[in-house]
Amino acid sequence: MTTSTVSTPEVYQGQFAEFTITQSDRTGVIIYRAGLMVAALSFAIGSALVLFNNNPIVIQAVTPLYTCFSLALGVSLLTIHIYMASLHRLLQAFWLIGSISSFVIGHYDSEPFAVTVYNQPLTLFGVGFTFVALTGIYFKEAFCFNRAETKVLTVIVPLLLLGHLLGILPTEAEQFLLGAWAILFLVFASRKAVQAIPPDIGDKSVFTYLKNKSSVGV
Repeated sequence: MTTSTVSTPEVYQGQFAEFTITQSDRTGVIIYRAGLMVAALSFAIGSALVLFNNNPIVIQAVTPLYTCFSLALGVSLLTIHIYMASLHRLLQAFWLIGSISSFVIGHYDSEPFAVTVYNQPLTLFGVGFTFVALTGIYFKEAFCFNRAETKVLTVIVPLLLLGHLLGILPTEAEQFLLGAWAILFLVFASRKAVQAIPPDIGDKSVFTYLKNKSSVGV
Protein backbone atom coordinates (compact mmCIF):
# COMPACT_ATOMS: atom_id res chain seq x y z
CA MET A 1 0.00 0.00 0.00
CA THR A 2 1.45 3.34 -1.00
CA THR A 3 0.78 6.69 0.54
CA SER A 4 0.91 10.01 -1.25
CA THR A 5 2.19 13.16 0.29
CA VAL A 6 0.24 16.34 -0.34
CA SER A 7 2.56 19.32 -0.36
CA THR A 8 1.61 22.10 2.01
CA PRO A 9 1.28 25.51 0.34
CA GLU A 10 3.97 27.96 1.34
CA VAL A 11 2.75 30.61 3.75
CA TYR A 12 3.82 34.19 3.09
CA GLN A 13 3.82 36.98 5.65
CA GLY A 14 1.93 39.93 4.26
CA GLN A 15 1.61 43.46 5.57
CA PHE A 16 -1.73 42.76 7.20
CA ALA A 17 -1.88 38.96 7.48
CA GLU A 18 -0.40 35.70 6.32
CA PHE A 19 -1.50 34.36 2.94
CA THR A 20 -0.90 31.50 0.53
CA ILE A 21 -0.65 31.44 -3.25
CA THR A 22 -3.14 29.18 -5.02
CA GLN A 23 -2.92 27.49 -8.38
CA SER A 24 -5.53 29.97 -9.61
CA ASP A 25 -3.20 32.83 -8.65
CA ARG A 26 -0.37 31.25 -10.59
CA THR A 27 -2.58 30.60 -13.61
CA GLY A 28 -3.61 34.26 -13.62
CA VAL A 29 0.02 35.37 -13.74
CA ILE A 30 0.81 32.93 -16.55
CA ILE A 31 -2.13 34.28 -18.57
CA TYR A 32 -0.99 37.86 -17.88
CA ARG A 33 2.50 37.08 -19.14
CA ALA A 34 1.23 35.13 -22.15
CA GLY A 35 -0.89 38.12 -23.10
CA LEU A 36 2.14 40.39 -22.88
CA MET A 37 4.20 38.05 -25.04
CA VAL A 38 1.53 37.80 -27.74
CA ALA A 39 1.08 41.57 -27.67
CA ALA A 40 4.83 42.17 -27.88
CA LEU A 41 5.30 39.74 -30.78
CA SER A 42 2.34 41.18 -32.68
CA PHE A 43 3.58 44.72 -32.13
CA ALA A 44 7.14 43.84 -33.16
CA ILE A 45 6.03 42.13 -36.38
CA GLY A 46 3.70 44.99 -37.25
CA SER A 47 6.43 47.54 -36.54
CA ALA A 48 8.87 45.64 -38.75
CA LEU A 49 6.36 45.65 -41.61
CA VAL A 50 5.91 49.40 -41.24
CA LEU A 51 9.62 50.16 -40.95
CA PHE A 52 11.07 47.81 -43.56
CA ASN A 53 8.35 47.27 -46.16
CA ASN A 54 6.54 49.92 -48.20
CA ASN A 55 4.36 47.43 -50.05
CA PRO A 56 0.71 48.52 -49.53
CA ILE A 57 -0.46 44.90 -49.57
CA VAL A 58 1.96 43.97 -46.80
CA ILE A 59 0.98 47.05 -44.78
CA GLN A 60 -2.58 45.71 -44.72
CA ALA A 61 -1.29 42.85 -42.56
CA VAL A 62 -0.76 45.37 -39.77
CA THR A 63 -4.53 45.47 -39.18
CA PRO A 64 -4.94 41.83 -38.01
CA LEU A 65 -1.64 42.10 -36.13
CA TYR A 66 -2.94 45.17 -34.31
CA THR A 67 -6.16 43.31 -33.51
CA CYS A 68 -4.14 40.44 -32.03
CA PHE A 69 -2.01 42.94 -30.08
CA SER A 70 -5.06 44.73 -28.70
CA LEU A 71 -6.89 41.54 -27.68
CA ALA A 72 -3.77 40.16 -25.97
CA LEU A 73 -3.30 43.45 -24.14
CA GLY A 74 -6.90 43.25 -22.97
CA VAL A 75 -6.27 39.78 -21.53
CA SER A 76 -3.22 41.08 -19.67
CA LEU A 77 -5.19 44.02 -18.29
CA LEU A 78 -7.84 41.59 -17.09
CA THR A 79 -5.35 39.44 -15.17
CA ILE A 80 -2.75 41.97 -14.00
CA HIS A 81 -2.40 42.44 -10.23
CA ILE A 82 -2.72 46.10 -9.21
CA TYR A 83 -3.43 47.07 -5.61
CA MET A 84 -5.52 50.12 -6.51
CA ALA A 85 -8.77 48.75 -7.95
CA SER A 86 -9.73 52.18 -9.29
CA LEU A 87 -6.47 52.40 -11.29
CA HIS A 88 -6.98 48.86 -12.58
CA ARG A 89 -10.47 49.75 -13.81
CA LEU A 90 -9.20 53.00 -15.32
CA LEU A 91 -6.58 51.19 -17.41
CA GLN A 92 -9.23 48.72 -18.57
CA ALA A 93 -11.51 51.65 -19.50
CA PHE A 94 -8.68 53.25 -21.50
CA TRP A 95 -8.17 49.96 -23.33
CA LEU A 96 -11.89 49.70 -24.10
CA ILE A 97 -12.03 53.26 -25.49
CA GLY A 98 -8.98 52.59 -27.64
CA SER A 99 -10.39 49.28 -28.87
CA ILE A 100 -13.73 50.77 -29.86
CA SER A 101 -12.00 53.66 -31.63
CA SER A 102 -9.69 51.26 -33.46
CA PHE A 103 -12.63 49.10 -34.53
CA VAL A 104 -14.51 52.08 -35.93
CA ILE A 105 -11.47 53.44 -37.79
CA GLY A 106 -10.45 50.02 -39.08
CA HIS A 107 -13.88 49.19 -40.48
CA TYR A 108 -15.10 52.56 -41.74
CA ASP A 109 -12.03 53.94 -43.47
CA SER A 110 -11.02 52.76 -46.93
CA GLU A 111 -7.28 53.03 -46.16
CA PRO A 112 -5.38 50.34 -44.23
CA PHE A 113 -5.53 50.95 -40.48
CA ALA A 114 -1.83 51.82 -40.11
CA VAL A 115 -1.98 54.29 -43.01
CA THR A 116 -5.05 56.00 -41.57
CA VAL A 117 -3.54 56.46 -38.13
CA TYR A 118 -0.26 57.71 -39.58
CA ASN A 119 -1.79 60.14 -42.04
CA GLN A 120 -4.50 61.36 -39.68
CA PRO A 121 -2.81 61.98 -36.30
CA LEU A 122 -6.09 63.14 -34.74
CA THR A 123 -7.17 59.48 -34.70
CA LEU A 124 -4.77 59.11 -31.76
CA PHE A 125 -7.35 60.89 -29.60
CA GLY A 126 -9.22 57.58 -29.78
CA VAL A 127 -6.72 54.87 -30.70
CA GLY A 128 -4.14 56.37 -28.37
CA PHE A 129 -6.09 55.29 -25.30
CA THR A 130 -4.96 51.72 -25.99
CA PHE A 131 -1.37 52.85 -25.65
CA VAL A 132 -2.16 54.86 -22.53
CA ALA A 133 -3.31 51.57 -20.99
CA LEU A 134 -0.14 49.85 -22.20
CA THR A 135 1.98 52.65 -20.74
CA GLY A 136 0.17 52.09 -17.45
CA ILE A 137 1.47 48.51 -17.46
CA TYR A 138 4.99 49.75 -18.24
CA PHE A 139 4.79 52.26 -15.38
CA LYS A 140 3.47 49.63 -12.95
CA GLU A 141 6.27 47.24 -13.84
CA ALA A 142 8.90 49.99 -13.62
CA PHE A 143 7.61 51.05 -10.20
CA CYS A 144 7.22 47.54 -8.76
CA PHE A 145 10.26 45.81 -10.25
CA ASN A 146 12.61 48.67 -11.19
CA ARG A 147 12.97 47.37 -14.75
CA ALA A 148 15.17 49.54 -16.96
CA GLU A 149 13.32 48.68 -20.18
CA THR A 150 9.92 49.65 -18.76
CA LYS A 151 11.33 52.92 -17.44
CA VAL A 152 12.48 53.77 -20.96
CA LEU A 153 9.19 52.57 -22.48
CA THR A 154 7.22 54.79 -20.09
CA VAL A 155 8.99 57.74 -21.73
CA ILE A 156 9.20 56.49 -25.34
CA VAL A 157 5.50 55.75 -25.85
CA PRO A 158 4.05 59.18 -24.94
CA LEU A 159 7.00 60.90 -26.63
CA LEU A 160 6.33 59.14 -29.93
CA LEU A 161 2.55 59.47 -29.84
CA LEU A 162 2.46 63.10 -28.71
CA GLY A 163 5.31 63.97 -31.07
CA HIS A 164 3.40 62.51 -34.01
CA LEU A 165 0.14 64.09 -32.91
CA LEU A 166 1.74 67.53 -32.72
CA GLY A 167 3.85 66.98 -35.84
CA ILE A 168 7.09 67.96 -34.13
CA LEU A 169 9.13 64.81 -34.73
CA PRO A 170 11.04 64.17 -37.97
CA THR A 171 10.33 60.86 -39.70
CA GLU A 172 13.74 59.46 -38.75
CA ALA A 173 13.10 60.14 -35.06
CA GLU A 174 9.68 58.47 -35.23
CA GLN A 175 11.19 55.41 -36.92
CA PHE A 176 13.91 55.18 -34.28
CA LEU A 177 11.44 55.47 -31.40
CA LEU A 178 9.10 52.88 -32.95
CA GLY A 179 11.96 50.44 -33.44
CA ALA A 180 13.20 50.98 -29.88
CA TRP A 181 9.65 50.51 -28.57
CA ALA A 182 9.25 47.20 -30.40
CA ILE A 183 12.61 45.85 -29.23
CA LEU A 184 12.22 46.91 -25.60
CA PHE A 185 8.67 45.55 -25.50
CA LEU A 186 10.04 42.15 -26.55
CA VAL A 187 12.79 42.41 -23.93
CA PHE A 188 10.20 43.22 -21.27
CA ALA A 189 7.88 40.35 -22.24
CA SER A 190 10.79 37.89 -22.42
CA ARG A 191 12.08 38.85 -18.97
CA LYS A 192 8.59 38.52 -17.51
CA ALA A 193 8.37 34.99 -18.90
CA VAL A 194 11.26 33.81 -16.72
CA GLN A 195 10.52 35.86 -13.61
CA ALA A 196 9.40 34.08 -10.44
CA ILE A 197 5.61 34.03 -10.17
CA PRO A 198 4.97 35.12 -6.53
CA PRO A 199 6.26 38.71 -6.98
CA ASP A 200 3.73 39.25 -9.78
CA ILE A 201 0.92 38.20 -7.44
CA GLY A 202 1.97 40.65 -4.78
CA ASP A 203 0.87 40.85 -1.17
CA LYS A 204 -2.59 39.26 -1.13
CA SER A 205 -3.24 40.60 2.36
CA VAL A 206 -3.17 44.12 0.92
CA PHE A 207 -5.79 43.19 -1.68
CA THR A 208 -7.98 41.73 1.07
CA TYR A 209 -7.51 44.79 3.28
CA LEU A 210 -8.37 47.23 0.49
CA LYS A 211 -11.38 45.16 -0.55
CA ASN A 212 -12.73 45.05 3.03
CA LYS A 213 -12.05 48.74 3.48
CA SER A 214 -13.97 49.54 0.33
CA SER A 215 -16.90 47.31 1.27
CA VAL A 216 -17.45 49.11 4.59
CA GLY A 217 -17.10 52.52 2.96
CA VAL A 218 -14.15 53.67 5.06
